[in-house]
Amino acid sequence: MTGAFPLPTLPRKRERASTVVDTPPDRAALKDHLRALALIEGFDAFGIADPAAASAAGPRLRAWVAEGNHGDMGWMAETLDRRADARTLWGEVRTIIMLGLNYGPDEDPRVALAQRTGGVISVYARGEDYHELIKAKLKRIARALLAKAGTGDVKVFVDTAPLMEKPLAQAAGLGWQGKHTNLVSRARGSWLFLGAIATTLDLPVDAPEGDHCGNCRACLDACPTAAFPAPYRIDARRCISYLTIEHAGPIPRDLRPLMGNRIYGCDDCLAACPWNKFALAGREMKLAARDENRAPALADLVALDDTAFRARFAKSPIKRTGRVRMVRNVLIAMGNSNHPGFVPQILPLLEDDAPLVRGAAVWALSRLMPAADFARIAARRVPDPDGDVRAEWDAALS
Repeated sequence: MTGAFPLPTLPRKRERASTVVDTPPDRAALKDHLRALALIEGFDAFGIADPAAASAAGPRLRAWVAEGNHGDMGWMAETLDRRADARTLWGEVRTIIMLGLNYGPDEDPRVALAQRTGGVISVYARGEDYHELIKAKLKRIARALLAKAGTGDVKVFVDTAPLMEKPLAQAAGLGWQGKHTNLVSRARGSWLFLGAIATTLDLPVDAPEGDHCGNCRACLDACPTAAFPAPYRIDARRCISYLTIEHAGPIPRDLRPLMGNRIYGCDDCLAACPWNKFALAGREMKLAARDENRAPALADLVALDDTAFRARFAKSPIKRTGRVRMVRNVLIAMGNSNHPGFVPQILPLLEDDAPLVRGAAVWALSRLMPAADFARIAARRVPDPDGDVRAEWDAALS
């Protein structure tokens, strides 16, 4: 049995006399037990893969990094050897249990792109941080597995270790890596969080899922920044998700107008996938979108100081990005808004402590103010000590 599973009937507890000695369950029984545990924890997809199943993706990843497509995510280059084969991460591993949790939105996330004064946050970040939620579920399953098996060891992973989750998920039958490089499920579309349990137990593996993209280009054509140089290949340096979350410096000027009001991540390629017609809204309430994160007011976000930012996003994955990057992103969205009413809120940020914020404020003002008014502000400025900010002024005035 592979991929997204139907709801099984949970096995009844077997009554036995106290004199009967338990024998270890066989491999198939352990797998059935795991499937039932996954259901109890709310997972929507389950499968098991050989730890070497992702090894074919290693050379592709190495070539991708060699071309610089990873941007400034240096940790990807540093962990190449370990990513290619899970056994280099943990030599004793025999099988990897892959689990998927549906986080499908209750509406098309692209609807909010029409907002002028509100921002768009990626669907995955509109609720609570999935890392801790899924890790807790995996740990409970892992403990129950070891208790049932009576032997073995486990390690759990949620997007925090050099493990190639998507190739392993495909090998385990959960779905396939689409042309947008993300996992696609026939039952859940593009909306699956992945978690992994590596174990020393030798469990039956599932058949891999085939590729069902065919001639479709919907995800490739939907990308606002043309971040896909070819199907199944992404240039992170042009990806809005990378630029707004991982990238710590100024966002390239030629890409800023293409970002629109996307302030944290981008779902365009995911939302465009035709397989989403089978997707359902996620059932995990802690991952459901908070109202304040559906189309948050740019005016509210740009005014956040560090303390207010940490309070606003205390349980959100957004907190790791930090106030400076978020305000940078918000200022770019303001600059794209064609809403001059933002100018009074942006002006004070020319004096912000963070050069990244000051530079983004310069760009936003240059887009929203009449040229003569902007030139008068520029004439009164004191030369900025930061080279990037000075470059923003020079570019805006050229």
